[in-house]
Amino acid sequence: MGDLFKALADHTRRTILDELCERDGQTLFEICSRLAMKHGLGSSRQAISQHLDVLESAGLVEARRQGRFKYHHVNTAPLAQIAERWPQREAR
Repeated sequence: MGDLFKALADHTRRTILDELCERDGQTLFEICSRLAMKHGLGSSRQAISQHLDVLESAGLVEARRQGRFKYHHVNTAPLAQIAERWPQREAR
């Protein structure tokens, strides 16, 4: 679960997840373009690729290769583990 918190701790990685939630199945080029246009993030493709690797290691992003393209998909299952770990109690 430490990888999950590490992945979510970074603003850029949270923004990448936001973009994938808005439009799932993007390539690295598409993600970089959307981050630059919508959020003004001028990170290099290598930097975004490293962020995606961290998100993949935490299980928040899954990648699928098709030909020469690699498509990234958001996976919210690890977030459910956090919610289950600290269940909401009714107010007294």
